[in-house]
Amino acid sequence: MLKDMIGVILLNLGGPDSPEAVKPFLLNLFSDREIIKLGPKPLQKYIAALIVRRRAPKTIAAYAKIGGASPILPISRAQAKALEEQLNSGKRAPHFLVGVGMRYWHPYIQDTMADLYEQGARRFIALSLYPQYSVATSGSSLRIFLGALERYPECSSITVGSWHRHPLYIDAMAARIREALEQFAAQPTVLFSAHSLPQSFIKRGDPYLKQTQETIAAIVNKVPVSWHLSFQSRSGPVKWLEPSTESMLKQLARNGVRDILIVPISFVSDHIETLFEIDIEYQELAHSLGITMKRMPSLNTAPAFIAALADIVQGAAKERQWL
Repeated sequence: MLKDMIGVILLNLGGPDSPEAVKPFLLNLFSDREIIKLGPKPLQKYIAALIVRRRAPKTIAAYAKIGGASPILPISRAQAKALEEQLNSGKRAPHFLVGVGMRYWHPYIQDTMADLYEQGARRFIALSLYPQYSVATSGSSLRIFLGALERYPECSSITVGSWHRHPLYIDAMAARIREALEQFAAQPTVLFSAHSLPQSFIKRGDPYLKQTQETIAAIVNKVPVSWHLSFQSRSGPVKWLEPSTESMLKQLARNGVRDILIVPISFVSDHIETLFEIDIEYQELAHSLGITMKRMPSLNTAPAFIAALADIVQGAAKERQWL
């Protein structure tokens, strides 16, 4: 029976689970040169510590406005539980074990792998919860996953780093958008807000921007709307993808737009970027501009989204002839 068990690790960023965790979480984040290079490599952690010292009070205050901690772990665990139940429904073998592995805070990817190994998993599927691939997100997490796997030479693995056009994922997004559109008396402008990325990554061939555009194209093919793309959550002294969500809201207001549905396109669960950055900061900005702005609810544990994740996992396992 043990040889039939498949461990699925949902890879995500992670987030501080208390105010005291904010500083070490940020230090882990800014120490990763795959996200941003801070001077010469030997000085990365030193410069990161200086940045964290300056940013931490503001970040702690932001988390205080959404309950004092990131909700990303409980939501990710709920996604894992729902996915495990769906994968195992009506099946005896192989048995799926689903866990959550975070890149920058507990539970770390390597710890989740060890836990699933102890439970009997000898085959692993690493599924990134970033729909669009970037070396700074999926790439960084998958590198840690593959490094951790080296401790278990008898184990085999499958990695899924991108699923930005998976039909069931697109269907889940389209359904969420249709529901959100019903909140407006007239058709609003849709603003897809994606997590930003340094422009240098795109110049080096990172597919994130292209895949984000392809995701949007697939969605609006199902839900025809007037739309724009912007980028949020930039940090650090480098050139980021443009336009920013803040500047786009101002531009749309100047153009006479008064109703906006904002769609977080690169996020599959609520966290500080949706609950604080969009729901508080951008909402306050929109109000000051005379804009009625609403946000599409995150996918979180929507049954259609869990069905998409299950199909992705099962498809990967069948391709490898594990099923």
